[in-house]
Amino acid sequence: MKIKFLIVFCVWVCYGSAQDCNLILEGYVLDSDTKVPLEFSNIYIQSVNKGAVADGRGYFKIVELCPREEYQLKVSHVGCETKLISVPLASDTTITVFLNHQGELIDEVVVNALGEEATSASSSSVEQSEISENSNDNISDLLETISGVSILRNGSGVSKPVVHGLYGNRVGILNNGIPQAGQKWGNDHAPEIDAFVADKLSVVKGTSALEYGGSSLGSMVLVNVDRIGNTDGIDGELNYIFESNGLGNTGNLKLENSNKLLNWRLTSTFKIKGDNKAPDYFLTNTGKREGNLAFQAEKTIGEKWSNRWYYSFFNTEIGILRGSHIGNLTDLEIAIGRAEPFFTNSEFSYQIDAPSQKVQHHLWKWESKLFLKNDRVLALKYGGQINQRKEFDVRRSGRSDIPAMSMDLTSHFGEGKYSGILANSIDFNMGVQLNFLDNTNNPETGILPLIPDYRSFQTSGFMIFQKQVSDLFFEWGGRYDYKYMNVKAISRSVPREIQEYIHHFSNYSFSGGLQYDWFDKVRTNFNMGYMLRAPEINELYSFGLHQGVSGIEEGNPEMDQEKSFKITLNNDLKISEVFSLSLLGYYQRINGFIYLEPQNEYRLTIRGAFPLFEYTQADADIAGVDFSLKFIPEKSWRVDVKYSIVRGQNRDDELALINLPSDNIRSKVKYFFDDSENSNSFLSISGDYIFRQTRIEKSQDFLLPPDGYFLLGFSAGTTIPFLDNGLTAELRFENALNRRYRDYLNRQRYFADEPGINVSLRLNYKF
Repeated sequence: MKIKFLIVFCVWVCYGSAQDCNLILEGYVLDSDTKVPLEFSNIYIQSVNKGAVADGRGYFKIVELCPREEYQLKVSHVGCETKLISVPLASDTTITVFLNHQGELIDEVVVNALGEEATSASSSSVEQSEISENSNDNISDLLETISGVSILRNGSGVSKPVVHGLYGNRVGILNNGIPQAGQKWGNDHAPEIDAFVADKLSVVKGTSALEYGGSSLGSMVLVNVDRIGNTDGIDGELNYIFESNGLGNTGNLKLENSNKLLNWRLTSTFKIKGDNKAPDYFLTNTGKREGNLAFQAEKTIGEKWSNRWYYSFFNTEIGILRGSHIGNLTDLEIAIGRAEPFFTNSEFSYQIDAPSQKVQHHLWKWESKLFLKNDRVLALKYGGQINQRKEFDVRRSGRSDIPAMSMDLTSHFGEGKYSGILANSIDFNMGVQLNFLDNTNNPETGILPLIPDYRSFQTSGFMIFQKQVSDLFFEWGGRYDYKYMNVKAISRSVPREIQEYIHHFSNYSFSGGLQYDWFDKVRTNFNMGYMLRAPEINELYSFGLHQGVSGIEEGNPEMDQEKSFKITLNNDLKISEVFSLSLLGYYQRINGFIYLEPQNEYRLTIRGAFPLFEYTQADADIAGVDFSLKFIPEKSWRVDVKYSIVRGQNRDDELALINLPSDNIRSKVKYFFDDSENSNSFLSISGDYIFRQTRIEKSQDFLLPPDGYFLLGFSAGTTIPFLDNGLTAELRFENALNRRYRDYLNRQRYFADEPGINVSLRLNYKF
């Protein structure tokens, strides 16, 4: 027996020592649809505790592997479906892995994606295909397809996202990795971003959001632009969209090329739209013009150093409903709640008169990434912006072409980030950020500015850690921001004088969460966070008429920071490939919650009569539930149902918070003609019901919330042979029943109805 044992032992030792454990497994990780490299993809072999992070080309390399009949690789990327693949290894091997982006995710948790990359607070996404189908919409409007996201509007041309009841400066926007600077002035400014540039929109919350900004109590909206794929010659696409309501025309051209010298992409867009039409009348002076340009260039030097340059120019002119600017108090009292607004023309027009907005926004960015040893990455980023805004009021003596507001906002943003893997397989991500803002009012207006001149400097640091232990995933992190503001405001009392104010704010944020897979079909995500937010310039110092919202706004320089604690709990249940659902609940307590409160007062000025709003603070509670259901009875059918409710309470006066979304149910049924979801021929029908907001009392607003409403929509699309490629055509009906309604989250509901039926035709040709 001893002899047998010694023989077996010797054979085992000899065989083991003879193994070649210097094999290499390398390859590329690409997007399955666009074939774009997915940098920062994680490739991990748990059995030997080895892994790698893909570089800017999607390339990875794992060394010192032993021959084996099968290695189990886990390949993941943020926003993609994690893939487990088996790879036999007898010699040096090269593979290519394709990952599929998830088309629809819910805030803080992935819907129906139990194979998703481990994270306690996943991003919610709108993918490129859906962006393309709705690219004539505002960036904010595109996000409304996500459960738990609503839209705050100021007329039909301006909108901002509302996430779990929070909006404005609490929902930060990152434009291609750079904080969008033009959103600091108030809620009547739509993001200055061309939807055609975006390849993906994500709403990130929880620990992951600590990387993007410490001032956000709501969520971060990421407008992502993909890397340029490998092309043979010049590739591109043409888009054209016609809209019946407003007789809108939108054109877009994209060109891109990759070569040894430089990879580049050019995007250009123009839009022109006239007066929108409610079911019974024209919404006079609601036209829009837009012309945009974006250029992106990329260069990888060697295998370890990638560089990226980006420039965008956004130029728009937006008309503001003429009937929202009233000349005297008597007419204003009549206008609010009136069935048809004053100054309504009986004929359609492309003309844009005062009141209106003109905006020009420049953004330039440089980003460099160096891939170091041991899967560590060093990334540097700089972004600069210039936002020029002019707002025009109805002024006497033919002076309406002189702007009533004229401001230039310049910003500089810098970031250094370092990421890698620590001992015990703990992933870490750390960085420092600097952000400088300089706001200047131009003297051409001849009136007191709404927002004063100011300079703001913020320095920040963050650290995020992640650890996987069997079926349990942990995530925790922290962030600190120091913010300095120097404000030079004109006194509110007479005689006027320049007053200087200096503010120092120290904000800190902590967040942690876990994810647990109970078994193959159930996943639980839990998140908890505490954070501080400093008041923004408009909340502190607004003083005067804000044309975009047709109201007088007054800030409060004495306001302090908001202090917020939030918990979320979500359960995903995937019963089968046919049926899955998700239920998310959240609770948030905010001490010192800042909101814009109607004062139940109308104020007469030399520029007309307007309702008065003041920024104030109160302790508040916000809670809600988001429910999503997906049903795929067979490959050619897909049914989606979403239901969201949110409740907010002012703890100081025990009244409901104003401007919270109404309960809503959104549903969509889609049929694919060839039993494949990748089909280019489809029919769909959608139905949305928005309930009436019943918790607001008459004393809280100038007008009680409007009635609930139901909207019906249809769409159909197909691809037909055209030249060397296919021409995609889609026909869409919005508000197909031509329903007359007003939305509670639209500030123009005081004066007018929402637009009626709209039929749009979209044509897309790729070459």
